[in-house]
Amino acid sequence: MALTAEEIQRYKRHLVLREIGGQGQQSLKAARVLVVGAGGLGSPVILYLAAAGVGTIGIIDDDTVSLDNLQRQVAHDTPHVGASKVDSAREMVARLNPHVVVETHGTRIDASNALDLISRYDIVTDGSDNFATRYLVSDACYFAKKTLVFGAVGPFDGHITTLKPHARRPDGTPWPSYRCIFPEPPPPGTVPNCSEVGVLGAVVGVVGTLMATEILKEITGAGESLAGRLVLYDALATRFETVQIGWDPENALSGTQPTVADLSEHAGFGPDAMCATGPQTNF
Repeated sequence: MALTAEEIQRYKRHLVLREIGGQGQQSLKAARVLVVGAGGLGSPVILYLAAAGVGTIGIIDDDTVSLDNLQRQVAHDTPHVGASKVDSAREMVARLNPHVVVETHGTRIDASNALDLISRYDIVTDGSDNFATRYLVSDACYFAKKTLVFGAVGPFDGHITTLKPHARRPDGTPWPSYRCIFPEPPPPGTVPNCSEVGVLGAVVGVVGTLMATEILKEITGAGESLAGRLVLYDALATRFETVQIGWDPENALSGTQPTVADLSEHAGFGPDAMCATGPQTNF
C-alpha cells in the first residue's frame, strides 16, 4: 500500500528506522486493529496507533465520557463530556491524523457479537476493566485466530502481554492463552471494584503506551514478540519485571482436553458482573 508524499513527510521518523522503513510503514497503513474499550488504556493505544499511521482502527465501547474520566482517558476532553466515547475518540483521531479510518462500534462486546467483530480485524487489543470481558475477548480471539495484546492496571501498577495461543512456538507447543496465566476469575468480592480503588492516571498511560508499542511490533515484525512473557510494572518503585509464561496443557481453552469449545459460557454474563480493576493475582 503506497504512501503519499504527505504521509512520507508525516512518518519520516519511522521511515529512517531500519526495523520499520517503508515496508513497515506500508504494513501499518494496511493494518486493521480493534481496540476494546476507549477508556484509560484504550486512549493512549488509540492515539499512538493513529499517530503511527495504522490505517484502520476499530473502537468498541458503549459508554459516554464523564468528567471523572478525564484524569486518565486522554482520548477525550472537557467539551466531549456526555458524548459517546467512540465518537469522542473518532474526532480526536481525525484531528491527529486524517489518514486514519476509524470504525466505531458503540455497543458492548458480548458472546453474540464478539466473533463477528474480532474477525474483521488483523489484531485485537483489550483494555477493558473487568474480568468478564477479558475472558470473552481472549476466548474469541483464540477461536478467530487473532493475536491479542492485553493490558491491565491497578492503582500504581499494571501488566501487559501478547497472546497468540492459536499459533505455536518453534518447539511445536502452543503459545500460552489468557487462561494459562489466569485459569479462572477470582471469587466475587476478592478484587476491589473499579470505582473503589482509584488509579494514578499516568500509570494507565505507561501501560497503554506499552500496549501500543507491542501492537506496532506485531504489525511490522520489529523486535521480539511479547508472547510467552508477562511484563509487570510497579510505578511506586519505578520497576519493571518480566515473568516467563508457558502453555498449560490443562487450561480449559487450548489445553489437551479443552472444555471451552465456543463462547456459550459467556452468554448472559455482562462486564458489570465481574467489574474489577488491577492485576488479577499477585506475582
